[in-house]
Amino acid sequence: MKGKKIDFHEFIATLFGIGHFSKMPGTLGSVAAFIMALVLRPVLWAAIIVVIIIGTWSSDRYSKRIEKKDPQEVVIDEVAGMWISMFALPTDYGLPAFVLFRIIDIVKPFPVNFAEKLPGGIGIMADDIVGGIMTWLILYAIKVYIFV
Repeated sequence: MKGKKIDFHEFIATLFGIGHFSKMPGTLGSVAAFIMALVLRPVLWAAIIVVIIIGTWSSDRYSKRIEKKDPQEVVIDEVAGMWISMFALPTDYGLPAFVLFRIIDIVKPFPVNFAEKLPGGIGIMADDIVGGIMTWLILYAIKVYIFV
């Protein structure tokens, strides 16, 4: 990426270029999202909505520009998924949310694998949104039914 100029959509889709800096961009994007979620906690619900809207648009535009269905450097979807998985849970659920979300994102069980097949930016974002919802549901159930 050194010396290469990136456009707005690439900048957003790759989370300010972070997606270009690792052989494991999804994990790096999830770590960045985890840290940002701790800072944005009071307004996380609004941030999730903004990231889903802008992330869908930018990942769609960027993936079409480079002619790849789901480029690995696009990590804005990990941001949405991580933030959803951490939403309205106690801070000490952050690390379990990170680990569980990464497992779900890598394994892609149903319905994550189905969501991934949707077209364009919707498909890029949808699998991580569904993975985030699955993570949240599992952790919320643990919180309510096990740790009452």
